[in-house]
Amino acid sequence: MPRWIKIGALAAGPLAALALVATPLIAHDRGHGGDHRRGHDVRLAPVSDPVVAKECASCHMLYPPGLLPARSWVALMAGLDDHFGDNAALDDATARRVTDDLTANAADKAGNNRVTLRGLAATDAPLRITELPSWQRKHERKDRVAPAALKRAGAKFKGDCKACHKQAEQGWFDDDD
Repeated sequence: MPRWIKIGALAAGPLAALALVATPLIAHDRGHGGDHRRGHDVRLAPVSDPVVAKECASCHMLYPPGLLPARSWVALMAGLDDHFGDNAALDDATARRVTDDLTANAADKAGNNRVTLRGLAATDAPLRITELPSWQRKHERKDRVAPAALKRAGAKFKGDCKACHKQAEQGWFDDDD
């Protein structure tokens, strides 16, 4: 067997291993779980439970659970009788199911994108995504939520993500939207 074939065969194993390691890193750098500070896109797991989707999206955008820590979802669900001025109370079984799903998929759970929690104290439980330091750095510093910008996008309020991020309910927050 020619010497170059033997060398090529020996190199194939390490190259294949490198490809397996590098591929997720390249995908990460292209926005799949990216970093707000460097201007990358962010991908969060969307709501997958149909009961959660039905209950939450009946009044507002279906926010991906990875936008808030579990403690925030617990606080939000505990106050549904006055949910930002509306009574969104649910029966006990439905409330438990929604709470369990939101907290299981929250930003502070293992494997989830924790970019949204940067700068948030471990004891803080914001009730609005617009209260997150990462959201404020990303949006307010660049005047993306100035009244004129919101009006141009058709947003009804600062947290109306899908006015600018068309796939927000699917968990895709693309900087280019």
